[in-house]
Amino acid sequence: MNQAIRFDIFTLFPGIFAGFLAESMLKRAQERGLIQVALHDIRQYATDPHRVCDDTPYGGGGGMVLKPEPVFAAVENVLGPPPASAAAPAAPIILLTPQGRVFSQSLAAELSRQPRLAFICGRYEGVDERIRQGLATDEISVGDYVLSGGEVAAMVVMEAVSRLTPGFLGFADGARQDSHARPMQGLLEGPHYTRPLEFRGMAVPDVLLSGHHARVDQWRREQALLRTARRRPDLLPRATLDERERQFLRSHGYDPDALPPGRVNGH
Repeated sequence: MNQAIRFDIFTLFPGIFAGFLAESMLKRAQERGLIQVALHDIRQYATDPHRVCDDTPYGGGGGMVLKPEPVFAAVENVLGPPPASAAAPAAPIILLTPQGRVFSQSLAAELSRQPRLAFICGRYEGVDERIRQGLATDEISVGDYVLSGGEVAAMVVMEAVSRLTPGFLGFADGARQDSHARPMQGLLEGPHYTRPLEFRGMAVPDVLLSGHHARVDQWRREQALLRTARRRPDLLPRATLDERERQFLRSHGYDPDALPPGRVNGH
C-alpha cells in the first residue's frame, strides 16, 4: 500500500474546509487512507482571553496583521520546535501568499513527493514578517490576484497534489494526461466526448468511433497542439514537435518557427 500524504492546515477558520473535505474524491481518498488532513485552529494558541490573533501594523496603514505568537505556537506544537540549521523540518511549512512562487503542475508534482505538508493560511492585510523569516520554509501563490485568506489557496494546492497520489484517480494514467502534465509536455488537453453521438447538431468526431487506437492517439495529440496554439501559445514551445506536427500547425495558420524560443524539434 502506498504511504499516505498528510496535510496539516493552520488556519483561523477551519470550518471553511468542512464541505471541501467531506465530498467527492477527497472524501474517498481520506476513507481509503490515501491522504490525511489535520486542521489546526490558530486561535486556540492565542494566549489572551479573547483569542485575538491580529493587531494594527507598526508604522500605520490600513488593515490588520496576523500576529506571530499564535502562529508560531500552533505550528511548533504540531511539528515540534525548529530543527538545527543542518536538519530538515518535520515537513515543508508553506505560507500561502500572493508574493510566493506561482503554483503550477510541476510544483504540484514536486510537493507530491513529500510525505507531509504544512500550510499556513494568512488572513487580514497579511502576516507579520517574522512568520516568513522564522517559520515558513516556502511561499506559494495560486495566481497574480489577492484573496481574503489562504484557505482557498490551500484547497487548490491540496487537491492538485492529492490527484498525483497513486490510487487517488480511478484511471491510473489520468493525471499523466491532464493539461500541463509532464507527459503532455505542458500542452493543454484536447476535447473529450461521451454519449450521445449527436447533440443539438454537434456530432462526435468519426475518428473516436473508429477503434483505431493509433489514429485516435494522433488525433488527440493534434487537438492538444491546436488547442494550445489557440488558447495558450506561450505553452507550445515546451512541446517537442516532429516535422509532421509542424506541418499540421502550419496548415491551421500557426507557424512553429514564429513561436518564442523553446523545445521545438527537440532543441
